[in-house]
Amino acid sequence: MKQQPGVKTAYMLAVLNAAIIGFSFLFTKMALEFSGPLDTLAFRFAGSFIVMSVPVACGWVKLSYRGKPLYKVLLLAAMYPLGFFTLQVFGLQHATSAEGGILYSFTPVVTLIIASLFLKEATSFLQKLSIFLSVFGVVFIFIMKGSSIDLSNMAGILMLFLTCVAFAGYTVLARSLAKQFTPSEISYLMMAVGFIVFFGISLISHTADRTLGDLFTPLKSATFTLAILYLGVISSLLTTWTSNYILSKIEASRMSVFTNLSTLVSIAAGALFLGEEVTLYHWIGSALIIAGVLGANMFGRGQTGKAMEITEPAQRGSVHNG
Repeated sequence: MKQQPGVKTAYMLAVLNAAIIGFSFLFTKMALEFSGPLDTLAFRFAGSFIVMSVPVACGWVKLSYRGKPLYKVLLLAAMYPLGFFTLQVFGLQHATSAEGGILYSFTPVVTLIIASLFLKEATSFLQKLSIFLSVFGVVFIFIMKGSSIDLSNMAGILMLFLTCVAFAGYTVLARSLAKQFTPSEISYLMMAVGFIVFFGISLISHTADRTLGDLFTPLKSATFTLAILYLGVISSLLTTWTSNYILSKIEASRMSVFTNLSTLVSIAAGALFLGEEVTLYHWIGSALIIAGVLGANMFGRGQTGKAMEITEPAQRGSVHNG
């Protein structure tokens, strides 16, 4: 069966996204040494929005929102970045990062369920099995490290689980919006909403506490500025644009399973830059994750072509409208 143009590129970008997200944990730790979670998010999306505004203002990136359902993109932005990062920040105040990692690994499963309900995406038994295998690989690594879920942290656990729902909802809705918007149009609105809301809340908070002068103090640090540039430009802007492109080419359930590859990258980053030990269970868990990702995208190819037929007219429409 003939593949839609750009599918191979979409898979390569999905792997790149996982690598970028894997390193983002390292840069987030760096940024949080100089600034609080809310201020870090404010600068992160300020950087994203400002950088993308340059090619838009220069006319290098063409945007056209006339006659398009903007409320759907605003709903998308409410899920990600607003819902996802807000729930993550407050969830991690009541739960551990290990619990966050375990729960985040279930994102592909939640995406599979939502995509089947709202997009009518069909997956074979082997695809479902592969998705669960990749989730088990992540959970296996965390359990072997001695991590577990403490049910006494129920408020934090619930919020961290809702980050899965928020990201899965974004993945599914972005897939459907590919019929009406280009990846750049979706990404720019998402970054704008993230910037306005997070920076607005940060300004109001500092003004109320009479600490407005402290807001920009972290920017004096080259380390913080570097971390923000990575988080804002690469980890937010670039991955958002590529995710929207990927979702215009492949199913939401296939893309979501790539998120678990970020665990492999975070392990490698910890070993290379923080001197963390890589043990046998890391290798076993990594093999399970990779096998799950490959299986989810190799099995059931007969259904892929059918799903792609839906998006081809959408892409032509997006170019025409732009």
